[in-house]
Amino acid sequence: MEQKDIEKLAKLSRLSLKEDEKEGFVKDFNSILGYVSEINTVVAKEGKREVGLLSNVMRADGPEHEPGINTEALLSNAPKTQNNFVKVGQVFE
Repeated sequence: MEQKDIEKLAKLSRLSLKEDEKEGFVKDFNSILGYVSEINTVVAKEGKREVGLLSNVMRADGPEHEPGINTEALLSNAPKTQNNFVKVGQVFE
């Protein structure tokens, strides 16, 4: 990464950086990118790990219910309803 890259990132981020800060960021970013490169090398040597079968732990997946089957029960708990909708107070003016 070079200073022109830092200047581009600063412009995109709407940051104003001093010259010494830009030089510091070049060093920091190159250090970080070097570390990430080392991690990628280690992962490549070990090979790709496969994830087991994913499942929803909250409930068993199954067929969905019929549309509208719970509408009456839900609307009966609402303080105000109109035309099968829950009626609420005005939010925006």
